[in-house]
Amino acid sequence: MGKMNLMDRAIAAVAPEHALRRAAARESLRFINSGYGNYGASTTKKSMRGWQFAGGSAKEDIEDNLKTLRERSRDAYMGVPIATGALKTLRTNVVAGGLTPSPQIDADFLGMTPEQANDLQMQIIREFSLWADSPLCDADRMDNFYKLQQLAFLAYMMNGDAFAVLPMRESVGQPYDLRVQLIEADRVCSPDQEDRLFSCIVDDKAVESIVQGVETDSNGMVIAYWICNQHPLSSLYALPEPLKWQRVEAYGATTGRRNILHIMNRERSGQRRGVPLLAPVLEALKQLGRYTDAEITAAVISAMFTVFITKDNPSVGRPLGEVIPTNQQIDAADRGTIELGSGAIIDLNEGEKVEFADPKHPNTGFDNFSAAIIKQIAAALEIPSEVLMKQFTASYSAARGALNEFWRTCDMMRSWFVDDFCQPIYEEWLTEAVANGRVSAPGFFDDPAIRKAYTSCTWNGPARTNLNPVQEVDAAVKRVDAGFSTADQETATMNGGSYAMNIRQRVIEAKMKKEVDDIAKEGNVPNRESGGNPADQNSK
Repeated sequence: MGKMNLMDRAIAAVAPEHALRRAAARESLRFINSGYGNYGASTTKKSMRGWQFAGGSAKEDIEDNLKTLRERSRDAYMGVPIATGALKTLRTNVVAGGLTPSPQIDADFLGMTPEQANDLQMQIIREFSLWADSPLCDADRMDNFYKLQQLAFLAYMMNGDAFAVLPMRESVGQPYDLRVQLIEADRVCSPDQEDRLFSCIVDDKAVESIVQGVETDSNGMVIAYWICNQHPLSSLYALPEPLKWQRVEAYGATTGRRNILHIMNRERSGQRRGVPLLAPVLEALKQLGRYTDAEITAAVISAMFTVFITKDNPSVGRPLGEVIPTNQQIDAADRGTIELGSGAIIDLNEGEKVEFADPKHPNTGFDNFSAAIIKQIAAALEIPSEVLMKQFTASYSAARGALNEFWRTCDMMRSWFVDDFCQPIYEEWLTEAVANGRVSAPGFFDDPAIRKAYTSCTWNGPARTNLNPVQEVDAAVKRVDAGFSTADQETATMNGGSYAMNIRQRVIEAKMKKEVDDIAKEGNVPNRESGGNPADQNSK
């Protein structure tokens, strides 16, 4: 409460209680007439008094809660259909079978003709396929580069972030030594599961700060990551050896090479670890899952032939009806239950009457209530509910609007995934290809600008869904003709392909078709039975 003025003190001398009420009223007015203080920040309104809050930094609000969020997010993915569908829908539409590179060499800067640049781009694509199409690019030798993309993206969404180290390992018959090793988010953690916010010594190494396995210097710059040798949550980790942590520098001290990739999307400045995509809707997902399970159970029970017997006198003898044999009963050990077969015939004793249970299931309000909750979940995840549920029951315009909005989300997520994962790996691969002489790129190691000109690349993914292909094609042609887009951009958008490769393939197909047409005109179509020339057959 603020200080009392001269008038308040004068009144207080005569009527202390009145003076106190004046001062209290003035203090209330100060809060009421202060912008957000009367709305979202109000502490006096009854509607806001029950809103408990405790603000903190990114560490308190996010990073201190990550362990729980990750485990609940994975549990929701494995047990709540809506959560599973949301993550898989995003994975399918952002990455699908894997984003493919399309080199875009800056020919003007490098002093190359368009033809020379195109030839070099095709050579790069062929060389990249040697590495990316083989499971040998995976440090675990299980997935090719495109399947690694799917795994990394799903891990990011489920856990909040994902990591990839880029070791160099020789393999027989493989011209490239670059490997990609994915690391689950839980393994990147502070030694002994304890964050350090002050200068200290960890494993004989002087550090300034470690938060959730991310080491920063005195300026807050990320300089290293601490990786546990085993998964901290594994039930087997204590058997072979105790947990140990390896410090991996973010960049090479001499080469500046990226030693580890951190796939994440920050929400706040100062944040060092990512938040699971499902974190804001975990409560709603869990409650919806419980409600769904309860409704399913109730519906199953209501589908059974369930009766209640009211008796004037206790019955004797065999239990009523057609009883399921003991060896076929679900709960034979429980003698307090009677399991009736389908179409059971009830034989009642004298004085007994039957009352049928009417649980009112399936619940007619289930669909509407679930749809309302799903819409809120979908809005938080930036997935239109029509896309999430795969139900396009509205008009064409509404469905197209929902898809366009969804594709904005997909484009954004694809863009940063390319920046965090695909493009850095591509640049590392191209560096090795140039270093071992398989790709000729003069000046690549001399100037960062030249290197950038060689490594420039676009990444094509799954095409947008076309509700009306004819209209979509007409619109694409008009955009190209008006100069608003290019044929290459429209091709990538519509089917994820490459316009240049399509044209090249069309030239090949046109030549083949011309040859066939010429043969047909000359009457030299081979006989199916003999495989020879029909003219030869006629001459015989």
